[in-house]
Amino acid sequence: MKTVTIIAGGHKINSRLTGILQFAADFLRQKQVNVQVIQVHQLPSDALITADFMNQDIVEARQKVEQSDGVIVLSPVFQASYSGIIKTFLDLLPQKSLRNKNILPLMLGGTYAHLLVMDYALKPVLANLGATNILTGAYVTDNQITEQDNQTYLLDTDSETRITNQLEQVLKGLYKIQ
Repeated sequence: MKTVTIIAGGHKINSRLTGILQFAADFLRQKQVNVQVIQVHQLPSDALITADFMNQDIVEARQKVEQSDGVIVLSPVFQASYSGIIKTFLDLLPQKSLRNKNILPLMLGGTYAHLLVMDYALKPVLANLGATNILTGAYVTDNQITEQDNQTYLLDTDSETRITNQLEQVLKGLYKIQ
């Protein structure tokens, strides 16, 4: 069974970003893909900030990424960039840890004004980590996700379609489907 790790760079569990995470994880699980989630904000903050490569939680999270066939990098947009939470974790990954993996960036922003953050800020960092198969990705705005209750979020049809198309590309890469 193939494994995809979702690196979630939000600052709390229950947010609109969770809606994207839930949708992606459910889609992949229905396709018989093993899904692992790293909620970066739940890793020890002192280990992240001081770049403690030997911290056991950091070591385990890095191993999840290194042993995965694909990686989804999920981040909110703050101040026209990806989250600092994601950056602190990406800084702890070995230089070529994303080599030979399907990489899917998914981002959540307040408006489409910051749509290019994915191409001009996040993708260069992923490429520096050895990623050679970075998919187009999907950018979703806050108003495309509706909170049902404190733990359930619904994506609108447009964002579901765009994310599904990207997840299908992940599957093609995992199973080398033409």
